Amino acid sequence: MRSTIQARLDSRSQASLKRLTRRLGWNSSRVVREGLRLLDACYGQATGGRVIGIGRIRSGIPDLGSNKKHLEGFGQ
Repeated sequence: MRSTIQARLDSRSQASLKRLTRRLGWNSSRVVREGLRLLDACYGQATGGRVIGIGRIRSGIPDLGSNKKHLEGFGQ
């Protein structure tokens, strides 16, 4: 399925696109497609929005993350 996308580019992005099309010998559509593939490869794996390690450490204090008195003076 083919689709068309429109994007507004600032001058820096426009210069990057022009430089890449010249250097690679590709048209602007191919540069954008390859850029999307690279971004998807880097960031495409959804983690479910979880923080790594959350819920894995037992402090013995049941309200450690929700009680403000446990954070008094923290980071000072």
